[in-house]
Amino acid sequence: MADVRDGVGPYLAVFLKGSQHWDSGAIGVAMGASSIAAAVCQIPAGLIVDGARAKRLLIAVSGLIVALACLLIAGFPQFWTVMVAQAALGAASAVIPPAIAALSLGLVGRTLLDGRISRNESFNHAGNLVAAALAGVLGKYLGYDWIFYLVCGFAVASAAIVTLINPQEIDHDGARGGEDDHGEPTPIRELLKRRDLRVFLTSVILFHFCNAAMLPMAGQVLAQTHPGSDTVALSACIIAAQFVMVGVAWCVGRASARGIGRKPIFLVALAVLPVRGVLFSVATSPFAVVGIQLLDGLAAGIFGVISVLIASDLMRGTGRFNLAQGLTALSVGIGASLSNATSGFIVQFFGYPAGFLYLTVIACCALAFFALMMPETKEPLAGTVALLAA
Repeated sequence: MADVRDGVGPYLAVFLKGSQHWDSGAIGVAMGASSIAAAVCQIPAGLIVDGARAKRLLIAVSGLIVALACLLIAGFPQFWTVMVAQAALGAASAVIPPAIAALSLGLVGRTLLDGRISRNESFNHAGNLVAAALAGVLGKYLGYDWIFYLVCGFAVASAAIVTLINPQEIDHDGARGGEDDHGEPTPIRELLKRRDLRVFLTSVILFHFCNAAMLPMAGQVLAQTHPGSDTVALSACIIAAQFVMVGVAWCVGRASARGIGRKPIFLVALAVLPVRGVLFSVATSPFAVVGIQLLDGLAAGIFGVISVLIASDLMRGTGRFNLAQGLTALSVGIGASLSNATSGFIVQFFGYPAGFLYLTVIACCALAFFALMMPETKEPLAGTVALLAA
C-alpha cells in the first residue's frame, strides 16, 4: 500500500519534463491538480470513514482508482488527460490515510496507538524505498511509463490484500474517536472553534507549503543538468530519504512512548526545512541532491507519525478522529498545491535558486509560527501507559 498511498509523486514531474518536454509552469499546475482534488475531498473522506463500517472496501476501491489513473497518464500524457488523472489520484489519496489510521485505532485502541502508528510509518517508508528502487531500474532501462505501470501493479495487489483484515476485529466506535463510548460525535462547528486545532492545521499547511515542491524541483534541475541520469538520481533521493524515514518513524514512536512531547518533536522537523531549501538552491550534482534529500527523511519521517498523534490528542473523546485526519490531509493538500503552483511560476520567471529560496522563507515562517502559537497536546501519563503496554 505504501507506493499506492503516496502515488507517483515526483516521478510525474520527471516524466513530464524529461519525456514530454512540458514547461515548468504547466508541470506545477499538473502537480497541483492532485493536491487540489485531494484538498476538496478531505473533509467528505473523513466523514465517510467516520461513519462507514466498510473501511476495507474504501481502501480497496481507492487503490483501483489509483491503478486506472496511472494507466491513463502513461497511455495518454496530454494536458487535460493528465489533469483528470491527477484529480482522480488526489480523490483516492484523500481516503487511504484516514482509513488506514482508523483501522489502526479500531484494531489496537488508544493506549497502543503511538507504537502502532510508528510501525505503520516504518512499513510505509520501507515500502516506498523498495518501490523507488524498482522505479529507478524500470525508468532507466524500460522507460518512464513503466513507473506508472509499477504503481498500478501495487495498487491492484493492495486492493486484494486489504481484504485479509478480519472485519470482526475492528472496533468501529473506537476507530472514529478513540473512546469506548457510543455517544454522539462533537459537532463540526464546535471543533472548528478550537484554537489549538486551527493552529495545528495552519502549521500543517505551512509545513507542506515549504516542503512539497522541493523534490519535484530538484528532479527538474537534474533533468536539465544531467539528462539520462535523472530518474536514477531521483530514485536514489527517494530511497535515501525513505531509508532515513524508517528509522525516524521508529524513533519518534519510542520517544513519544517515553514521555517526550509532540511539540519539540515537530519543531525538529520544521527546523530542518530552511536548511534543506538553502542547500538545494546551490546544488546541481546528483550526489549533492541525494545527500540533501536525507534531511527530508528526517522532516517527513517525523511528520508522518507526529501529525497523526497530535490529531488523536486533539480529538480525544470527540468521536471525530477520522474527520481530524481529513482536516489534516486537507491542510497537506492546500500547502502542497500552493507549493507546487507558486514555486513553478517563480522558477519559470526567476530560475530554480530563487524558487528554493522562496520556499526557504516560508519554512522560516512555519518554524516561528508553530514555536510561538502551538501548545503541547500530549497527556503526561499517556507515554508511560504506552511504554508499559509496548
